[in-house]
Amino acid sequence: MNLKHALKNPVFKIISSSADELGIECYVVGGYVRDFLLERNIGQDIDIVAIGSGIELAKQVAKNLPNQPKVSIFKTYGTAMIRYDDIELEFVGARKESYTENSRNPEVENGTLEDDQKRRDFTINALAIGLNTSNYGTLLDPFNGLKDLENKRIVTPLEPNITFSDDPLRMLRAIRFATQLEFEIDQKSLEAIKENFQRIDIITKERIVVELHKILESPKPSIGFLLLEKTGLLDIILPEITALKGIDEVEGQRHKDNFYHTLEVVDNISNHTNNVWLRWTALLHDIGKAPTKKFSKKVGWTFHGHELKGSKMVYHLFKRLKMPLNNKMKYVQKLVFMSSRPIALASENITDAAVRRLVFDAGDSIEDLMTLCEADITTKNPRKFKKYHNNFKIVREKMVEVEERDRIRNFQPPVTGEEIMNAFQLKPCREIGIIKEHIKEAILEGHIPNEHQAAYDLMLKKGIELGLTTAS
Repeated sequence: MNLKHALKNPVFKIISSSADELGIECYVVGGYVRDFLLERNIGQDIDIVAIGSGIELAKQVAKNLPNQPKVSIFKTYGTAMIRYDDIELEFVGARKESYTENSRNPEVENGTLEDDQKRRDFTINALAIGLNTSNYGTLLDPFNGLKDLENKRIVTPLEPNITFSDDPLRMLRAIRFATQLEFEIDQKSLEAIKENFQRIDIITKERIVVELHKILESPKPSIGFLLLEKTGLLDIILPEITALKGIDEVEGQRHKDNFYHTLEVVDNISNHTNNVWLRWTALLHDIGKAPTKKFSKKVGWTFHGHELKGSKMVYHLFKRLKMPLNNKMKYVQKLVFMSSRPIALASENITDAAVRRLVFDAGDSIEDLMTLCEADITTKNPRKFKKYHNNFKIVREKMVEVEERDRIRNFQPPVTGEEIMNAFQLKPCREIGIIKEHIKEAILEGHIPNEHQAAYDLMLKKGIELGLTTAS
């Protein structure tokens, strides 16, 4: 098969002529070829394999490109990279690899194209297109990757136990590709993951999180999480999620399986947002339910305080996985903690004060919180489903009405600390905080409007109650 039409970008002709000048065979391999054949959006990363020195080829290509872009060389890995016209070209010499039991970093030596294709993780990533004048556009497919693309299968080029034991990250990559492409993992490969799942311990947390992000960013993340659970990987990586699995029954009373519910919520929210941190929130929103689950003869199963418990667990989970302990984590914590608030509001008569407090506490995250809560409705009862969503619609309308009138989002006190000090001839002291809190509460409860004069009058009244003397 000839795929010259896959090489429309002029950069391929420059790579071709550069390789011919050096007398080096070279091929474009991996994701670029796979995604072209799948008619997916082709990424900006292009991998070039040279039979010889990839670094020398990169230097020659840069020399022949307009403006002669810089070549970044990584001698340890024998690779070189060029950024050109929003494209990232990575060059590597063909190689064969051998692994030791306790490391995914292989011993590397020069090899043939076939050696290089054998070391690839999956047949669909082992496809190569010739770039030299003699074979320009020719597809090389030694492991029937084209057939696996057509059959939507994830298959390893070599014996899967060897593939996954050598580099356990490939187990996560198999699941990630199955999720992104909605492909099926070959049964033999799936069994090999189940046999080797504990080998994931030698992979750094940072690399694991990269794959988790890609699973979460997929159109239907539940595919990946179900595979992670089925293979045993989820229990090692995210035991907080597998702890939600199962249904207990006492005296004929049962609760829903919060594991499958969680995956439904993640899929639901993925239909409405590409924000990976909001998707993380959906995944973690119920993790506090496992440790707070109790049975009461009067009310049945309860999960009191699971939101607070869950928000605290978020910190420990992020820390364990070496994820950023920054505003992203705080965002997830905040939404997990508040995840039941709009649901409670939607099930009762909504007061302006309750809506003001919700908007005040959520701040800029209020829309994301509402999106989370709407995704959290997984009932299969059409009447209940419609009722919950109608109630959320009422909450949203009330939020708009209250916000237009009271401007609570990103609330700033109408009276400043400096005004309070001037009014009562004070230096910084606890009374200033008491007065400001009193004004804030009065606005949130609707006792006074969010206006300067009303707040100033209340400040004077509260100051006198505290025994303060005005300057006048």
